[in-house]
Amino acid sequence: MERVKNRNPKNSKVYLAGAGIASLACAVYLVKDAGVPGENIIILEQDAILGGACDGSGDSETGFVVRGGRMHEKHYACYWDLLSFIPSYDDPEISVRDETFEFNERFVSNAQARLLRDGKKVDVSTYGLSIKDQFDLVRLTFVSENSLEDKRIEEWFSDEFFHSNFWYIWTTMFAFQKWSSLAEMRRYMKRFMHLVAGLYRLGGVMRTKYNQYHSDIVPLTRYLEKRGVNFQTNTRVTDIDFELSADKKTATVIHLIDASGTEKEVPLGPDDYVFITNGSITESTDNGTWARPALLKDKASSGSWMLWEKIAAKDKLFGNPGVFSDNINLQKWYSFTATLKDSTFHDYMENFSGNLDGTGGLVTLLDSNWLMSIVIARQPHFPNQPKDVKIFWGYGLYPDREGNHVQKRMSDCNGEEMLEELWYHLKVQDLMKPVVEAGKVNCIPVAMPFVDSLFMPRAKGDRPDVIPEGASNFAFLGQFAEVAEDCVFTVEYSVRTAQIAVYGLFDTGREVIPVYDSAHNPLVLIEAMKSISR
Repeated sequence: MERVKNRNPKNSKVYLAGAGIASLACAVYLVKDAGVPGENIIILEQDAILGGACDGSGDSETGFVVRGGRMHEKHYACYWDLLSFIPSYDDPEISVRDETFEFNERFVSNAQARLLRDGKKVDVSTYGLSIKDQFDLVRLTFVSENSLEDKRIEEWFSDEFFHSNFWYIWTTMFAFQKWSSLAEMRRYMKRFMHLVAGLYRLGGVMRTKYNQYHSDIVPLTRYLEKRGVNFQTNTRVTDIDFELSADKKTATVIHLIDASGTEKEVPLGPDDYVFITNGSITESTDNGTWARPALLKDKASSGSWMLWEKIAAKDKLFGNPGVFSDNINLQKWYSFTATLKDSTFHDYMENFSGNLDGTGGLVTLLDSNWLMSIVIARQPHFPNQPKDVKIFWGYGLYPDREGNHVQKRMSDCNGEEMLEELWYHLKVQDLMKPVVEAGKVNCIPVAMPFVDSLFMPRAKGDRPDVIPEGASNFAFLGQFAEVAEDCVFTVEYSVRTAQIAVYGLFDTGREVIPVYDSAHNPLVLIEAMKSISR
């Protein structure tokens, strides 16, 4: 049955559950390409702030916080299309896209201290892969995705592979674990084949001028506000009713709790739509302090996961959220953001690494039990960051392990203890002691139960299609909707779901931009083969 697209949406109301970049992109395309009046678009967000995983907040007194950062590269076709006409945070005469490309021409990623052991740089000129490991990597790109359903990465590779430079670079750059989905790793290998040759120095990786909240979310929000889009924060969507038949599925009622705590029902008229962000990687996060560890919350505290569970119970085409959310111990992440009213650490790292801030990217400590990594972004990373204040971000892939110096699990550490462990591995304890004692350092740890949820082993159908078969007035958005061939954990994936949703339900005259295909470029393949055999 061919889907009927809306050709005259002037009287349509469109509700978006969630305010991450997928929903914001959706709203932009609804206004710009579909012709939906801005005042007819209502974004419902359970938190007080927009942006989802593209976050950044704080100040120099209370401490800055970035829970994490999404990698960018020049072939994010949907993402750069979206930002090509959005005025930048600082200059309305330049787009976010042009600002970002210009910024990355000035600050080129060329990590010179990518991996450290015993406080010293590790030679990463070779990926350290055996002939068998090289063969297994290549073989992975040629098998079908369906043959890898529910398989873990550790089922494919030898034990030796997980001690190679390649794996250490891969796991810390993309946040894959040994138990992550083999199918997702295959997608990454194919989608980012053109980056393989430069992975060891983060070649081709792009960053935004500021943190992603101020560089992306604020400009998108300004654009939408000027066009009358309604933002209802502190509003939680709790359920959605559907009318289901053999060949048609229609959303009929949105159940929500508004900012005053009042339960409401919003009936959907014959011309109305709802776009649902199902699941979230930054849901249920908790910030600790210098003196208090962050607390790990459970799924019951999560609005987006509980919503998806209710929706999924109504139809098998709406996905299987439990696959991605039922094993927090394998999905959780702990990160931290340090705010320093002192340049000692940044000066040391610039001299030690050979990288000016903003050009080095991840520095990973191989002998850290937590497998800790840090990133020093270009300063200032926040528009309200004073010149004499520096920040950096870090995370650990194994938070349940006891530290090498601090005899506690990372998950049990406060901000001070996380930095103590870092100083120990970098051998800068004496250097940083007076800075810490002078009270010039703050560090905020963050516990995130679901960051690696999107990499859990899965099968076809576990993620619902963006527009499920028979859907007449609704779509799923974000990291847990299915987009063939593209890679989760990227802003590109979220924006692509927005294009699929809007262009699939509305007559826009536009087609979804194809996924960049480097895996079928002979020159890229040759360079990738050369690099993995180094």
